[in-house]
Amino acid sequence: MLIVAALGGNALLRRGEPLTAENQRANVKRAAAALAELIKAGHSLVITHGNGPQVGLLALETAGPDGAGLPLDVLGAETEGMIGYMIEQELAGTMKGRRFGTLLTLVKVNANDPAFQKPTKFIGPVYPAEIARKLATERGWKIAPDGERWRRVVASPVPQAIMEADVISLLVREGVTVICTGGGGIPVVDLPDGGLTGIEAVIDKDAASALLAEQLDADMLLLLTDVDAVYADFGKPSAHPLANIDPSAVNEEQFPAGSMRPKIAAAARFSRDGERHAAIGRLEDATAIVAGAKGTAFSVEPR
Repeated sequence: MLIVAALGGNALLRRGEPLTAENQRANVKRAAAALAELIKAGHSLVITHGNGPQVGLLALETAGPDGAGLPLDVLGAETEGMIGYMIEQELAGTMKGRRFGTLLTLVKVNANDPAFQKPTKFIGPVYPAEIARKLATERGWKIAPDGERWRRVVASPVPQAIMEADVISLLVREGVTVICTGGGGIPVVDLPDGGLTGIEAVIDKDAASALLAEQLDADMLLLLTDVDAVYADFGKPSAHPLANIDPSAVNEEQFPAGSMRPKIAAAARFSRDGERHAAIGRLEDATAIVAGAKGTAFSVEPR
């Protein structure tokens, strides 16, 4: 089975952990162990991942005294290469003799997407309100509340095409486990002369992963995070895990707007025709989720 496995931010950084190389390597090692079990079970994998904390930190580090720094598309390419390298290194060490490859991935978006007028995608660390407002003034950022603190927000346009999908498909047919579309991919738009150019944005990782799975004609979209399932009434005493969600009937607006809603939207989109499967669950449970024993499956027929 061809599976597009999307690693949530927890694959590189657990909640509350400092963004250090040691922490990232430790968490990538844990992610690689779970992914290796899927490969050992005979599945072909294409791996995607988030990059929010990493790209936000790089944006801070590269900004000069006037607040100007490298554009987000360039920072996205840097973090995609860095994180892909770490995942590839750990997998290669775990599964000697297998072939792995990291591919920088361009993702086309519409330059007139309404998202550019209303940034919503969080990147970088959280700040107290006063510091966030100061940084916004100094660097021309847009900021928004994230819980009790504030973070930078950037445009998150809808992905329209994974430009390297044919190359990824070729590598998969040759038995290569591909790490790609990191952080939602590098956002690019059409030029009048028919070329492409990068644009300041961060594409939602889950939406890009679902589109990639569609273009590859994958059998399954597996969204891996740090919770065991999707919960109804999340945060309330009545909260309970959902073993199955009907993708043709789900209302994504009923779920928290943070990390879970885009995952549910992506899973529902990919599995809505009833021919393809999607699931959401905890990274450590990846093999059991694929087997239908854990996590939340997206299927018209309840499991």
